[in-house]
This record gives sequence, C-alpha cells and structure tokens, in this order.
Amino acid sequence: MEKERKSSRSGGKGASGGRPFKSEGQAGQRELVVIAKTEAGLRATKEGVASAAGTDVSALSKLLESEGASMQPLCGLSEERMRERTRSLAAESGQDVPDMSVFYHVEAPDERLDGLAESLRALEVVENAYVKGPSCEPVVATEEVEVLNDMAPATEEPPITTPDFANRQGYLGPAPGGIDAHYAWSVAGGRGAGVKIVDCEWGWRFTHEDLLENQMGVIIGNSSSNDNHGTAVLGEISGDRNAFGILGICPDAIVGAARFGNTAQIIRQAADKLSAGDIILLEIHRAGPNATGAGQFGYIAVEWWPDDFSAIRYAVSKGIIVVEAAGNGSQNLDDAIYNTRPTGFPSWWRNPFNTDNPSSGAVLVGAGAPPPGTHGRNHGPDRSRLGFSNYGARVDCQGWGREVTSTGYGDLQGGSNKDEWYTDQFSGTSSASPIVVGALGCIQGALRAQGGPLLTPARAISLVRKYGSPQQDAPGRPKTQHIGNRPDLRQMIPAVTSAWLYNKTVVRTHAKNGSQMAWAYLQGSGWRRVNPRSSDGVSNVFQILCAGLANSRKVDVYIRNGQIEQATLR
Repeated sequence: MEKERKSSRSGGKGASGGRPFKSEGQAGQRELVVIAKTEAGLRATKEGVASAAGTDVSALSKLLESEGASMQPLCGLSEERMRERTRSLAAESGQDVPDMSVFYHVEAPDERLDGLAESLRALEVVENAYVKGPSCEPVVATEEVEVLNDMAPATEEPPITTPDFANRQGYLGPAPGGIDAHYAWSVAGGRGAGVKIVDCEWGWRFTHEDLLENQMGVIIGNSSSNDNHGTAVLGEISGDRNAFGILGICPDAIVGAARFGNTAQIIRQAADKLSAGDIILLEIHRAGPNATGAGQFGYIAVEWWPDDFSAIRYAVSKGIIVVEAAGNGSQNLDDAIYNTRPTGFPSWWRNPFNTDNPSSGAVLVGAGAPPPGTHGRNHGPDRSRLGFSNYGARVDCQGWGREVTSTGYGDLQGGSNKDEWYTDQFSGTSSASPIVVGALGCIQGALRAQGGPLLTPARAISLVRKYGSPQQDAPGRPKTQHIGNRPDLRQMIPAVTSAWLYNKTVVRTHAKNGSQMAWAYLQGSGWRRVNPRSSDGVSNVFQILCAGLANSRKVDVYIRNGQIEQATLR
C-alpha cells in the first residue's frame, strides 16, 4: 500500500508528579437516571408512562409533561424483555444479575436535571433518581496546560510508503519493559484469532491504512468526526500485520466499536453482540465526588454509578471480559468519600471500589510509566504510577500511560490524509487499557486454539493480578499507591495453556516415518503435535493416542504451548 510519512516529535516534561490533570476529550452530557420501585410495574414508551400493576402513575406523567421531559427504559429494551433476559442469564450463569428493567433514562434540558431528580425522588413509584456527572475519554492535561492526547499533526507530507514504526512500540517487547507480545505470537492462536473485541467510546477511523483487516467497524451508533482517540486505541489492539506502520498486540482478533450515548445502554448492547470469552473495553471516566471542575481532576471509573455497575455485571454474567479505565483523576479510590452513598443512589448500592463489597467483575486498569528514555523522555521509574492515574486496592493492573506509539493524531507521521497519521505520544489510562485488552486477547486466542476453556472474567482478574512485572516506587508515588502489575505474556500464557484436557476423543493420528514428528486430531481441539521434547517420549505418547483411536477409548492429554506433552487412556 502506498502512503507517506513524517516524524515530528516534540519534547516532553520530566517525571510526572501528582498534579491534577484535565482533558480535551469528547465530553458526554450529564445523565438523569431513575430507578422505579419493582412493585410499581412501571412501563415507559413513546406514548408515555403506565403501570402493568395498576399503580397510579398520574403524578409521574404530570411531572414529566410539566418539565417537557421524556422517560424511556435505560437499556433500550422493553421492561418485559429486559426482565426476561435477566432471568434467563441468572439461571444460565448461576450469578446474581441486577434487574435493569427498573432503570430509566430521563431526557430533559441539562439545567433542569437536578431539580427534576429531586421532584422524581418524591414520587411514590420512584425508588430513587440521580444525575450522573459528565463523562469523557480518559485523556489528560496538567494544570500548567500541557495537554495530553492533543498532539498537533505534522504538516509535511510523509513518504510514499509509511516506514515501519514497530521498533518504537516498546510495549510489545519483552518484560519488564513490555508485555512480550512477540512471545504470544509464537504460540498457536496467540495473535488473538477467534476473539471479538468491542471498544466503547466516541470516534474511530476504520479507514486508516493500518486498520483495514479483521474489523467489524462501528456496530452501535456512528463515529464522531473527533476520531483520533479511538483510532489510537484500535491501533494498539489490532494494528494490521504488514511491513509498515505499527503492529497491534492481537491483530488476528476481530475488533468493532460502539459509540457512547447512554452509557449503560451501550454496555448492554455491546454485551448482547458478543459471546463468552470476548472482550469489551470501556474508554470512559466520569466526574466523581472529588471533581473540582478543573478538567478531569476527580474523574473516576464509571462502575461507581449504579446503572453502569449493573450493566457491567450484566456483561460479566455473560462471560464477557470487561476492561475498564481506572480514570485520570489523580484519585485514591480507597478514600472513604467513595463509601458515602450520594443523594439519589439506591439503598442497595455499595461502593464497588471497596474490595469488601460486591465487585463489578471488570478488569480495572491504571497508568504506569514506560521505561525511562522511551522516545527520549523520562516519566519516572518504569512501571511506577503516573501522577494522573487513579489508584487503590480495586485497580487490577497497569499498562503504559505515556509514549504509546499507535495510529492517529499525526505527530509521528502527519500530512493531509488522516488515514496515514501515526502518533508517538498516546497517553493516559486511555493508552494503558488497550494494552491490557491486547494481552487478554492474545491469551484468549491461545486458549481457543488449544481447545480448552477460555478465561472467565474472574480468571482474567486473577491472572493479571498474579502474573506480570510488578509496580515500582517513584518519588512521591510509592507502589503502595496500587496500580498493579504490567502484563507479561511469557508468564501468563503458559500459566493457562499448560493444562490437562480431559475426556478427549482421538479422531485421527499421523506420524512421519523415521522422525520424532507425530500428530493427533482431538475432537474439539483440532490437530495437535506431540511435543518433540516430551518427557514421556514422543513414541510412548503417540502409542497411547493411537490406542485410544483403535479401541475407541477417551484420552486425557496435557497441553503445553499448544502441543501434547503427555497422554493417558481413560
């Protein structure tokens, strides 16, 4: 493919401190959420509100009419359909799935939302009502007005063929500096084959020259013209396998996008388009109780709000891994303020940042510093918490929060065609979270290729917490300000793929005469080579597999890195 390229890299600040940060990301509007009492049997349609239980809803109707407001089911489905999906999912998963059929979105002018919420709370049919603060992408800027993810595109036209920028993607390299994506690529399925990933935010450029393969496009809503942020996210995860530009961490995964409006509804819709083992990325954070209005200081992960928590639980109950940006609000999520139930939150709400309380089940990602000297800049010790990143016991792991080379923005390669833009400076928990998504995509692909069970959301959290390169101290930002490990795929993949597969049927066997090359086709797992370095010996393992085939007996096999290490007859 022809294109051009340029390299315009501006200098950066030194090590990041604990200063408040703000952003120029795409802002979402405030949202008014109502939770109805279950016994009210509330039904909301385009024609108005009614009750399936015969409850008097005239006061609610009059209030909405007087305010020029409208109310609709929060998740975009009728109450009956949402309740039935919840019931069915709870029965299938054996988990407690929140009943989102009682959640509603109220549309009204922003200046009237707070007063309207107060009036709604006084109604007999309403359990509670609250206003969610503005949301946006987790991109940041210091109070000194150094804007992150606001890189100016270079004006000069690039060369005819874009150079290979993969050597600038240090996060792909071996641990501890990177996540060792190269190791994952050496494992069958380790590029993410068969895995679907949906990025939830606002804008993307699926026409970018390095994002043309394995893409679903925008599957919910439509893309904003402000598309650099989502384009950079996609590049980290799924940049195409070619000889130019960048490389995605799991380029064989199939990636799509969902545009936020009503956040809980978009999470629910994305979940319903995916299957167990697939991944949702939430590139969003919202103004929390400590927000001052100075940019994104005080912004936190969206799971803190009851409706978003419930929507994440819905997705997780389906077996979908949800990866969520911890946010760039410089917040200690262990602060007691997050235990305080805000006005309008339901009585059953408990702070999900407190690990003693029920968890959303999402993988929560903080932002760590890249190795000093990356792109000639220094943001502190490798894997130390960056000053803007939220932290606390609830945060599961970290990714690079600075100096991420990816598609979009145009500071590394610019020119007149945005489809040829690349960046060297994507930052924030925005850049950190896709690194974790990519790592999990590699693992799921390897597991799928092996034919074994995929990671569950709970296992994914356990894996990123147990394995990886540990967080380090920085002056003023000790590792007790917890953002967790950086993933290390060389540790993580063997930890889950070296496992016994039980009760397998041998469909066919094959061996090459005079060699140590032997294979067996296992039902549900496909062709597997017998490990030529098997401790049991290739011949012995192969004889067991042939005996299973000849005598119609099941076998148990031990798989290591996609190959058969041991076998026993059942």
